[in-house]
Amino acid sequence: MIDEVQPAPDSRVLVIIPAYNEQDSILDVVTSVKSAGYDYIVVNDGSSDATLEICRMHGIRVLSLPNNLGIGGAVQAGHMFAREFDYDIDIQFDGDGQHDSAYLCGLVEQIQNGADLAVGSRYLDASDGFKSTLLRRIGQIWLSGCLRLFCGVRITDPTSGLRACGRRAISLYADDYPIDYPEPESIAVAVRQGYTVREIPVTMHERQGGVSSIDALSSIYYMVKVTLAIIIAAFNTGRRRS
Repeated sequence: MIDEVQPAPDSRVLVIIPAYNEQDSILDVVTSVKSAGYDYIVVNDGSSDATLEICRMHGIRVLSLPNNLGIGGAVQAGHMFAREFDYDIDIQFDGDGQHDSAYLCGLVEQIQNGADLAVGSRYLDASDGFKSTLLRRIGQIWLSGCLRLFCGVRITDPTSGLRACGRRAISLYADDYPIDYPEPESIAVAVRQGYTVREIPVTMHERQGGVSSIDALSSIYYMVKVTLAIIIAAFNTGRRRS
């Protein structure tokens, strides 16, 4: 269900804000994106809290999914929206308050300069921003190594949800986007297509509210699943090239 969604005729960049139970942060996140001068769409992923009500109350442009599809399904819905309304670039920007709108311009510039996928990395410089837990940082190093070994690409922050896509990547992901823990696998898919993937340094913040979808009990499953997904994506000759 789409609430009052009309594409802005002069906007070529769309910020996709996936949101699942982000009632504590969604208003501030949307305000920051709007203040930076970007068009946006919130994808409400079947939230059970007041996320949708807050969006409606404040006139926020929202695409409301009837059921919780997970981050992959929510982001894919945003890519489908971007392709349907002919955006040149879309940017995933999480609804939990971790991302900083100051870096949107840098991601757009990478796409304009030839990248198909641009990723915001916490680990390219020595900033004092939020880096996540030690266990997750170890996982980042592992997944980064898998991408380098199997895909030949050096990505320092493979789980980053702050990323921009050009037209080719938008079309690719609108048709086929990983559902479960999608960020590292989607990088492997893009590389397999021969797309250019770059990173820029960013600073991230701790989430303003809500709960992460990955806890300690699911960490082992996450690492095994994503590692296998990267390997499969790296060698999957059935992926289309555009």
